[in-house]
Amino acid sequence: MQIEISTPALLFPAVSLLLLAYTNRFLATASLIRMLSQQEKKVSVMEQIENLRKRLELTRWMQFFGVVSILLCTISMFGMLLGFLVLGTKVFGLSLVTMCVSLVLSLWEVTISTKALNMELKGIHLGQK
Repeated sequence: MQIEISTPALLFPAVSLLLLAYTNRFLATASLIRMLSQQEKKVSVMEQIENLRKRLELTRWMQFFGVVSILLCTISMFGMLLGFLVLGTKVFGLSLVTMCVSLVLSLWEVTISTKALNMELKGIHLGQK
């Protein structure tokens, strides 16, 4: 398979949107942390804090691998521009792998987030009885 310099360029808009989504996840997590820090120290709050720590760490790595992906994509295009097609193709493949890692971490974070929301819903449900 032969790719051209325009092939890695296709990844740029996707990565921009992905990093925007990751940043929004980070801001949402930060907002929850600030809100929880103002509440009383209950067992459920402590569980939520642990959950948020995991989510924050995952968001950090999601962003890291997303940025590495776009960086490798840029290096790939630069290599192809200079005529290093084989190297550019391999670096582009590596950028796709790092993007996949970022996406898997995102799925993991969403799973943890869903569990946290279920804890909140359980607390609301128990509070109404």
